[in-house]
Amino acid sequence: MTTFWDPFLEPGVLVRHPTETGWGLGQVQSVAGRKVTVNFENAGKQTIDATVVTLVFVSDDPRH
Repeated sequence: MTTFWDPFLEPGVLVRHPTETGWGLGQVQSVAGRKVTVNFENAGKQTIDATVVTLVFVSDDPRH
């Protein structure tokens, strides 16, 4: 079994979904193995399988 670990995926990090652009900016809420829960502006809380979807890191909050 391969262990998934991405060092930037931690609670509080801002991300975008690579294909669901309408979801808007998301903030990582929790990371449990490969399951990442993200609260998106326009889609609410979504659980993402990080082995299937590579979330796009947003280094600075674009709303400021």
